Amino acid sequence: MIYLDSAATTLQKPPTVALASARAINNLSSPGRGGYKAAMSAAETALACREEAAALFHVPDPERVVFTFNATHGLNIAIKSLVKPGDRVVISGYEHNAVTRPLHAIPDIELCVVRAPLFDQEAMLAAFRQELDRGADVAVCNQVSNVFGAVLPVEGIAALCRDRGIPLIVDASQAAGVVPVDFEELGAAFIAMPGHKGLYGPQGTGLLLCGSGPSRPILEGGTGSSSINQTMPEFLPDRLEAGTHNIAGIAGLLEGLRYVRRRGLNDIRAYENGLIQKLREGLEPIPSIQVYGSDRPENQTGVLSFRVSEMDCETVAEKLGDLGFALRAGLHCAPFAHETAGTLDTGTVRASVSVFNTEQEIQQLLSALQKI
Repeated sequence: MIYLDSAATTLQKPPTVALASARAINNLSSPGRGGYKAAMSAAETALACREEAAALFHVPDPERVVFTFNATHGLNIAIKSLVKPGDRVVISGYEHNAVTRPLHAIPDIELCVVRAPLFDQEAMLAAFRQELDRGADVAVCNQVSNVFGAVLPVEGIAALCRDRGIPLIVDASQAAGVVPVDFEELGAAFIAMPGHKGLYGPQGTGLLLCGSGPSRPILEGGTGSSSINQTMPEFLPDRLEAGTHNIAGIAGLLEGLRYVRRRGLNDIRAYENGLIQKLREGLEPIPSIQVYGSDRPENQTGVLSFRVSEMDCETVAEKLGDLGFALRAGLHCAPFAHETAGTLDTGTVRASVSVFNTEQEIQQLLSALQKI
């Protein structure tokens, strides 16, 4: 199988990730739940993972790095901490259902969707400025579109929010491990990300980077601290981490973070962009294929969507699957993004790469698409 669905999860991971998870299963118990060696070693592993994430994402205090099950879990915490019934919330037109469904569940909010053409950062920033000037209680924006790999001007949007005193939630699901995510520079209230995509950790892991503002637990339970009290602790990370940790996942995520830091974001992005640009250049001459890509590498990451004329996207992906290729087709849990890009009725076929893909695999995909 040639795996080209890393925007969903990176299937191919550094070998140290699986080794660390296996060691944790056999040797670590629950962090913060005992003073014996297995518990203390688990606590040390969890702290090391927080510290590694804090260093990569420029979080001044590792205790503000909260473990979640995935980015969706973190986004639910962030949204439900900040958004109240009746609030006016501004979001980009490229948001995932992990953002829009929790917002939809809050009654009586005014949801303002900022739309701009694909890969046009200046237009997106101008549209955000116009909408924020009308007033907002909270803003939410992803840093990279999961459908098109389009990089949004999150630094500029964050500056607009800071100037207006509007708390910002950043969905870094497709950005973390690929492009810089600077917690201090952005000044966001929350930044959510999965562990299983660009950070090369196991599924069932995620991180929520928390600012100094209020945080609302969406789970209550044991934390190993303040056990006499029937309310959740006020301090992080305990306030948002009820129940037993996924220590095997955290141990694997620690190794994924270490791999990303060793290899370097610049090298990762350049490598992935090179593969995607080769794919785009190979697809564009084929008359029956419509490609959604940018000729400016800084505006796109290792994700490329396309459509084949007179052929359903799911059919294309199925035919590719029969030939040994793993791609995703459809709406990719992001109908707002497809509505903004004009692909809501058809969806797209999405190819997404990681550093473990090769130019040869891209050439093989091009040959397969020409046959189809």
